[in-house]
Amino acid sequence: MEAVVFDLDGVLVDSERMWDEVRQAFAAAHGGRWLPDSTRAMQGMSTPEWASYLVTEVGVQLTPEVTATGVVDEMAARYARRAPVIDGAVDAVRAIASRYPVAIASSSPPVLISAFLAATGLADLVGVALSSEQTGAGKPAPDVYLAAARALGVDPTACAAVEDSTNGLRAAIAAGMAVYAVPNPHFPPDPAVLADVTVVASITDLPAALG
Repeated sequence: MEAVVFDLDGVLVDSERMWDEVRQAFAAAHGGRWLPDSTRAMQGMSTPEWASYLVTEVGVQLTPEVTATGVVDEMAARYARRAPVIDGAVDAVRAIASRYPVAIASSSPPVLISAFLAATGLADLVGVALSSEQTGAGKPAPDVYLAAARALGVDPTACAAVEDSTNGLRAAIAAGMAVYAVPNPHFPPDPAVLADVTVVASITDLPAALG
Protein backbone atom coordinates (compact mmCIF):
# COMPACT_ATOMS: atom_id res chain seq x y z
CA MET A 1 0.00 0.00 0.00
CA GLU A 2 1.34 3.39 -1.05
CA ALA A 3 -1.50 5.87 -0.33
CA VAL A 4 -4.83 6.22 1.47
CA VAL A 5 -7.91 7.87 -0.03
CA PHE A 6 -10.74 8.98 2.27
CA ASP A 7 -14.37 9.62 1.55
CA LEU A 8 -15.63 12.70 3.44
CA ASP A 9 -19.34 12.44 4.27
CA GLY A 10 -19.96 9.75 6.86
CA VAL A 11 -16.24 8.95 7.25
CA LEU A 12 -14.70 12.21 8.44
CA VAL A 13 -17.80 14.35 8.94
CA ASP A 14 -21.18 13.28 10.33
CA SER A 15 -23.00 14.97 7.49
CA GLU A 16 -25.17 12.31 5.84
CA ARG A 17 -28.13 13.17 8.09
CA MET A 18 -27.49 16.89 7.56
CA TRP A 19 -27.56 16.44 3.77
CA ASP A 20 -30.78 14.47 4.09
CA GLU A 21 -32.42 17.08 6.32
CA VAL A 22 -31.41 19.99 4.08
CA ARG A 23 -32.50 18.27 0.87
CA GLN A 24 -35.84 17.19 2.33
CA ALA A 25 -36.59 20.68 3.66
CA PHE A 26 -35.58 22.26 0.35
CA ALA A 27 -37.74 19.83 -1.60
CA ALA A 28 -40.76 20.43 0.63
CA ALA A 29 -40.36 24.19 0.26
CA HIS A 30 -40.27 23.99 -3.53
CA GLY A 31 -43.06 21.61 -4.47
CA GLY A 32 -41.28 18.28 -4.17
CA ARG A 33 -42.48 15.04 -2.59
CA TRP A 34 -39.87 12.83 -0.91
CA LEU A 35 -39.83 9.22 -2.07
CA PRO A 36 -39.12 6.23 0.20
CA ASP A 37 -35.80 5.51 -1.54
CA SER A 38 -34.70 9.11 -2.20
CA THR A 39 -32.20 9.27 0.65
CA ARG A 40 -30.24 6.18 -0.35
CA ALA A 41 -30.61 6.90 -4.06
CA MET A 42 -28.70 10.17 -3.72
CA GLN A 43 -25.88 8.90 -1.52
CA GLY A 44 -22.71 9.15 -3.59
CA MET A 45 -24.23 11.22 -6.38
CA SER A 46 -22.30 14.26 -7.57
CA THR A 47 -23.90 17.67 -7.15
CA PRO A 48 -25.26 17.84 -10.73
CA GLU A 49 -26.63 14.31 -10.38
CA TRP A 50 -28.51 14.80 -7.10
CA ALA A 51 -29.78 18.22 -8.16
CA SER A 52 -31.21 16.68 -11.31
CA TYR A 53 -32.71 13.84 -9.23
CA LEU A 54 -34.47 16.33 -6.94
CA VAL A 55 -36.04 17.99 -9.96
CA THR A 56 -36.92 14.97 -12.11
CA GLU A 57 -37.78 12.39 -9.43
CA VAL A 58 -38.76 14.33 -6.30
CA GLY A 59 -40.52 17.09 -8.26
CA VAL A 60 -38.74 20.24 -7.09
CA GLN A 61 -40.16 23.11 -9.16
CA LEU A 62 -36.83 24.75 -9.95
CA THR A 63 -33.96 24.14 -12.33
CA PRO A 64 -31.22 21.71 -11.25
CA GLU A 65 -28.75 24.61 -11.13
CA VAL A 66 -30.89 26.68 -8.76
CA THR A 67 -31.63 23.59 -6.70
CA ALA A 68 -27.94 22.79 -6.31
CA THR A 69 -27.13 26.34 -5.29
CA GLY A 70 -29.90 26.46 -2.69
CA VAL A 71 -28.97 23.18 -1.04
CA VAL A 72 -25.20 23.77 -1.09
CA ASP A 73 -25.59 27.30 0.29
CA GLU A 74 -27.53 25.96 3.27
CA MET A 75 -24.97 23.22 3.85
CA ALA A 76 -22.14 25.78 3.68
CA ALA A 77 -23.95 27.98 6.22
CA ARG A 78 -24.22 25.03 8.59
CA TYR A 79 -20.55 24.16 8.13
CA ALA A 80 -19.68 27.79 8.89
CA ARG A 81 -21.56 27.57 12.18
CA ARG A 82 -19.98 24.23 13.09
CA ALA A 83 -18.41 21.62 10.84
CA PRO A 84 -19.79 18.23 11.98
CA VAL A 85 -16.39 16.54 12.32
CA ILE A 86 -16.56 12.97 13.61
CA ASP A 87 -14.78 12.43 16.92
CA GLY A 88 -11.29 11.04 16.34
CA ALA A 89 -11.34 11.66 12.58
CA VAL A 90 -8.73 14.42 12.54
CA ASP A 91 -6.32 12.44 14.72
CA ALA A 92 -6.81 9.39 12.50
CA VAL A 93 -6.02 11.36 9.34
CA ARG A 94 -2.95 12.89 10.99
CA ALA A 95 -1.69 9.48 12.11
CA ILE A 96 -2.16 7.97 8.65
CA ALA A 97 -0.70 11.01 6.88
CA SER A 98 2.48 10.56 8.89
CA ARG A 99 2.97 7.24 7.07
CA TYR A 100 1.29 7.60 3.66
CA PRO A 101 0.22 10.27 1.19
CA VAL A 102 -3.49 10.90 1.74
CA ALA A 103 -6.33 12.22 -0.41
CA ILE A 104 -10.03 12.96 -0.16
CA ALA A 105 -12.37 11.65 -2.88
CA SER A 106 -15.83 12.95 -2.06
CA SER A 107 -19.26 13.51 -3.51
CA SER A 108 -19.44 16.81 -1.61
CA PRO A 109 -18.94 19.99 -3.64
CA PRO A 110 -15.50 21.62 -3.48
CA VAL A 111 -16.71 24.43 -1.22
CA LEU A 112 -17.60 21.95 1.54
CA ILE A 113 -14.40 19.95 1.14
CA SER A 114 -12.46 23.20 1.52
CA ALA A 115 -14.54 24.19 4.55
CA PHE A 116 -13.73 20.86 6.22
CA LEU A 117 -10.01 21.20 5.54
CA ALA A 118 -9.99 24.77 6.86
CA ALA A 119 -11.96 23.89 9.99
CA THR A 120 -9.69 20.95 10.86
CA GLY A 121 -6.31 22.35 9.85
CA LEU A 122 -5.72 19.36 7.57
CA ALA A 123 -5.17 21.27 4.33
CA ASP A 124 -1.39 20.93 4.53
CA LEU A 125 -1.59 17.16 5.11
CA VAL A 126 -4.19 16.24 2.49
CA GLY A 127 -2.27 16.47 -0.77
CA VAL A 128 -5.26 15.85 -3.04
CA ALA A 129 -8.91 16.75 -2.40
CA LEU A 130 -11.37 16.07 -5.21
CA SER A 131 -15.12 16.27 -5.64
CA SER A 132 -16.90 13.90 -7.97
CA GLU A 133 -18.40 16.91 -9.75
CA GLN A 134 -14.84 17.69 -10.89
CA THR A 135 -14.03 14.20 -12.17
CA GLY A 136 -17.00 12.75 -14.06
CA ALA A 137 -19.73 10.44 -12.81
CA GLY A 138 -20.60 10.24 -9.13
CA LYS A 139 -20.34 7.13 -6.98
CA PRO A 140 -20.85 4.16 -7.48
CA ALA A 141 -18.79 4.98 -10.58
CA PRO A 142 -15.08 4.88 -9.69
CA ASP A 143 -14.19 8.17 -11.40
CA VAL A 144 -13.34 10.25 -8.34
CA TYR A 145 -11.20 7.48 -6.83
CA LEU A 146 -9.31 6.93 -10.06
CA ALA A 147 -8.72 10.68 -10.38
CA ALA A 148 -7.43 10.86 -6.80
CA ALA A 149 -4.96 8.04 -7.47
CA ARG A 150 -3.74 9.78 -10.64
CA ALA A 151 -3.28 13.04 -8.76
CA LEU A 152 -1.28 11.25 -6.08
CA GLY A 153 0.83 9.53 -8.73
CA VAL A 154 -0.07 6.11 -7.33
CA ASP A 155 -1.63 3.10 -9.06
CA PRO A 156 -5.21 2.59 -7.76
CA THR A 157 -4.36 -0.98 -6.80
CA ALA A 158 -1.70 0.38 -4.44
CA CYS A 159 -4.25 2.59 -2.63
CA ALA A 160 -6.49 1.93 0.35
CA ALA A 161 -9.92 3.59 0.25
CA VAL A 162 -12.03 4.42 3.30
CA GLU A 163 -15.78 4.52 2.82
CA ASP A 164 -19.08 4.26 4.72
CA SER A 165 -21.93 3.91 2.21
CA THR A 166 -23.00 1.25 -0.25
CA ASN A 167 -22.41 3.41 -3.33
CA GLY A 168 -19.10 4.68 -2.00
CA LEU A 169 -17.88 1.17 -1.28
CA ARG A 170 -18.89 0.06 -4.77
CA ALA A 171 -16.99 2.98 -6.28
CA ALA A 172 -13.79 2.16 -4.40
CA ILE A 173 -14.09 -1.54 -5.26
CA ALA A 174 -14.59 -0.67 -8.93
CA ALA A 175 -11.44 1.47 -8.78
CA GLY A 176 -9.47 -1.61 -7.74
CA MET A 177 -8.48 -0.28 -4.34
CA ALA A 178 -8.15 -2.15 -1.05
CA VAL A 179 -11.37 -1.01 0.63
CA TYR A 180 -11.95 -0.34 4.33
CA ALA A 181 -15.50 0.26 5.49
CA VAL A 182 -16.47 2.34 8.51
CA PRO A 183 -20.22 1.57 8.32
CA ASN A 184 -22.57 4.49 8.80
CA PRO A 185 -24.85 3.53 11.72
CA HIS A 186 -27.65 5.78 10.43
CA PHE A 187 -27.55 4.45 6.86
CA PRO A 188 -26.02 0.96 7.11
CA PRO A 189 -24.40 -0.27 3.88
CA ASP A 190 -25.54 -3.37 2.02
CA PRO A 191 -24.23 -6.46 3.85
CA ALA A 192 -23.39 -8.08 0.51
CA VAL A 193 -21.02 -5.21 -0.27
CA LEU A 194 -19.52 -5.29 3.23
CA ALA A 195 -18.65 -8.93 2.67
CA ASP A 196 -16.15 -7.85 -0.01
CA VAL A 197 -14.23 -5.31 2.09
CA THR A 198 -12.42 -4.95 5.42
CA VAL A 199 -14.75 -3.58 8.09
CA VAL A 200 -13.53 -1.43 10.97
CA ALA A 201 -15.84 -0.37 13.79
CA SER A 202 -14.69 3.24 14.03
CA ILE A 203 -12.47 5.76 12.27
CA THR A 204 -10.28 5.69 15.37
CA ASP A 205 -9.51 2.01 14.64
CA LEU A 206 -8.34 2.73 11.11
CA PRO A 207 -4.64 3.53 11.71
CA ALA A 208 -4.13 0.17 13.42
CA ALA A 209 -6.19 -1.64 10.77
CA LEU A 210 -3.98 -0.24 8.00
CA GLY A 211 -0.93 -1.65 9.78
